[in-house]
Formats: sequence, C-alpha cells, structure tokens
Amino acid sequence: MSRTSSSTIWLPRSRRSPAIARQRLAALLSSTPHGDRFLDSGLVVTTEFVTNAVLHGTPIGHLIYFALDVDPTRLRIEVHDARGDRLPALSAPGLDGETGRGLHLVDSLTKHWGCCPRRPVGKIVWGEVAA
Repeated sequence: MSRTSSSTIWLPRSRRSPAIARQRLAALLSSTPHGDRFLDSGLVVTTEFVTNAVLHGTPIGHLIYFALDVDPTRLRIEVHDARGDRLPALSAPGLDGETGRGLHLVDSLTKHWGCCPRRPVGKIVWGEVAA
C-alpha cells in the first residue's frame, strides 16, 4: 500500500445504515493493497459509530456522513451527525445490561478515537485503527 484511499457516503437515519457502511468499508479495503488487515477491527468500529449515530445522534430528517481514509499505517473512520449535544462517553455497563459495551470495544480496537464539533452543527466521531 503506497498511497491513501478514501470513500465517503451520506447515510439515512435507518437500521440499514450500519450494514451499508460495513459494505462500503469492505469494498474500500478489498480494493486497497493489504487493506484486509484493517477489516475486522474496522467492521466493529464502523458498526458502533454508525449505530450510535442512528440511535442517538441523528434527528429525523437529517443524514449521517460516513468517511473512510486508509493509508499504509492506519484506517481512519469518521461519522458525522447532527447532534452536537450528545457526545459519546465510556460508561460502566451493568452485568445484565444489553448496551454500553460498544465504545469499550472501540477503545480497545483503535489506536486513537474521539469526538470533535462539526460546523455549523453536530459532531464528528472518529477512530483510527493501526496496522
């Protein structure tokens, strides 16, 4: 892999969006030399970020912007949504809880991840998976 490859797509606020995003990720990585080394972790991070945007970050009538960038050393995943007031946060999931573990997975699978404002409205949740 000697150069950067990228892909972007606007996604609807839909239960189908995580699957669409995973397909986009798989297509980009399959067309990138040695991109498969980012696939497993990238799929988990993509699913978590897009699912959170659908469930918590995107009001009705708004879209989600999904951006991927891969180079020889890392895969960067970005999800832009319209809710700047709902920031991702690691929480302690209960033993019987069915939610609250996703960002812990993201934290363990990424070299860096975070959130920043998106102008004029919303936020960008991003993560970098290293080779």
